[in-house]
Amino acid sequence: MKFSEYITEKRKERKLSIRQLALYSEVSPGYISQIESENRGTPTPDVLKKLAKGLKIPYQELMEVAGYIDSEKPELPELTEKDERDIAKDLEEMLNNLNSKDGYAAFDGRDIDEMDEEDRELLKASLENSLRLAKRMAKQKFTPKKYRR
Repeated sequence: MKFSEYITEKRKERKLSIRQLALYSEVSPGYISQIESENRGTPTPDVLKKLAKGLKIPYQELMEVAGYIDSEKPELPELTEKDERDIAKDLEEMLNNLNSKDGYAAFDGRDIDEMDEEDRELLKASLENSLRLAKRMAKQKFTPKKYRR
């Protein structure tokens, strides 16, 4: 939907005239009319903030419709078998270091041997999810564009 159509639709949903919207948003009626008739380009973020206030809609929403913000977040790349093996290896190393007294820090003041089974499984799942997310984010950030699928 075009920005001009969106503004017109929201104004009419709220049963506001152009003059009323101008009064509530502190933007001139002529400027609003130009926006709605597409005689004006996309307003600046400052004007969008005023329009959002006048229309009582989230500023973020107007920024997305105007094209200042991309609302679709890119998907993270999938993990390969090698990535899965690396994660399993790193996870095992972390858990082993939690077992030894000279390893990393203890979890909640206890090493892994002092935890009950449920806490150990929760810790393991949390570490695994963190490793997976970190790996996927790193792949997205550091893979050259020509090798992305």
